[in-house]
Amino acid sequence: MFELHHLSAQEQVDWLRRGEISPTELVTHYLERIERLDPGLGAFTTVTPDAALARAAVVESSISRALALWGLPLGDKDLNARAGVRTTYGSRLFEHFVPERSDEIVGVLDDAGAISLGKTNAPEFGMPSYTESLVAPPARNPWDVSLGAGGSSGGAAVAVSAGLLPVAPGSDGGGSIRIPAAATGLVGLKPSRGRVPSHAGFTSLGGLVAPGPIARTVADAAMLLDAMVEGGEYQYATRAPSWDGGALLNAAVRGEGRFEIGVMTTSPWDSAYDISLSVEARAALDVAVAGLGVLGHGLEELALDADDTYGPAFRTIWQAGAANIPAEGEQLELLEPLTRWLVERGRQLGARQLGEALVTLTQFERSIIRQFAHVDAVLTPALAMTPRPVGWYDAVDPERNFEQQVQYTPYTSFANVSGLPAISLPVSVTDGGLPMGVQLIGRPGGEHTLLAIGAQLERRFAWQRRHPPQW
Repeated sequence: MFELHHLSAQEQVDWLRRGEISPTELVTHYLERIERLDPGLGAFTTVTPDAALARAAVVESSISRALALWGLPLGDKDLNARAGVRTTYGSRLFEHFVPERSDEIVGVLDDAGAISLGKTNAPEFGMPSYTESLVAPPARNPWDVSLGAGGSSGGAAVAVSAGLLPVAPGSDGGGSIRIPAAATGLVGLKPSRGRVPSHAGFTSLGGLVAPGPIARTVADAAMLLDAMVEGGEYQYATRAPSWDGGALLNAAVRGEGRFEIGVMTTSPWDSAYDISLSVEARAALDVAVAGLGVLGHGLEELALDADDTYGPAFRTIWQAGAANIPAEGEQLELLEPLTRWLVERGRQLGARQLGEALVTLTQFERSIIRQFAHVDAVLTPALAMTPRPVGWYDAVDPERNFEQQVQYTPYTSFANVSGLPAISLPVSVTDGGLPMGVQLIGRPGGEHTLLAIGAQLERRFAWQRRHPPQW
């Protein structure tokens, strides 16, 4: 039986603008699904039905239908403050916090005509790559609820995968959009550094964090990213000379071009930890390579230059970034072991150590861009393993926990360090029915190329037709 969430996000906006459904009807549909299905999934930490319906009435009566996201339901990641709505940052430290002001990205999406239904689940301050905190139930993978959804945008991915939202905004500082997208069978796009003018949440040391979309289709992701870009108050660093509104969506819809693509299974963590590629991850990569070959793209094998400086420098920046978490004295006891370890290590760092790490990662960025310069995009596995069980990560030993995160997600963080755009695409399903993805990394400002290639693979593999049981 047809239901409204079976439509793509693009189709839902079209129906809204033509008056075939109203914002109130669409919001009500999703609120009912959230009430019925989310208790077993953990996609939301806070749901705001009254505010959402009130906002829908305002959108219907007084906001232009020409806006990019007119009447479309979304959720705010629980790392982004919305005035008057409980925002926990995934931590017991902020369990009852209600901000007085909204973060900029929240206002940008409101200005595009979207309607927030609440806050999507995120881990403590977005530091882990899995969404299991002490302030909320874990975000469970809709394909198998014994498994986690990844993180830190885990709740957003669960909501989109299970049909509780049409699309969702996330943020990505080391893979936090691409990891949960890959784990739950979705498209997740981390834009180039500076592509999205607005920024939200805690300060991102080293410019690692970028807001971006999670969606079921490449075009839906592009539509949401266009809205994020257009809503900014200043031009982003990688603005194309021929930019006009909706350019990324146009690239995704057309899906044109033949490109040179490097295929890579090495990672910058190889010298720091024991990184191994599972059979399922390798199979997903092979599926993508075969599909790209049939589509006529040029393919060549790549391997990163050996570099044993990346791992220690990234750890230093991750720890230093946690040092500013506002916990002092007895408040530190409220933090989870991993977060507290990061905070304490970060506060022990000296200026010289931090400066050396920043220089090292800047040199790494330049090296990566040089190594990738002769191709249009680089293909890697999205994850090194199948989605991990809830409770798999060590809750006591932070060193082991960090190692586990790297072993699961060795291919994502270096795109943040190098500032490059990267997209996760759900190309295959395991014999056991779990989605597996690949990652495409583009040139600086090269989102249009990633979207074009992604659209071509989507036409071939039709992943938008695959859905978990809750669908």
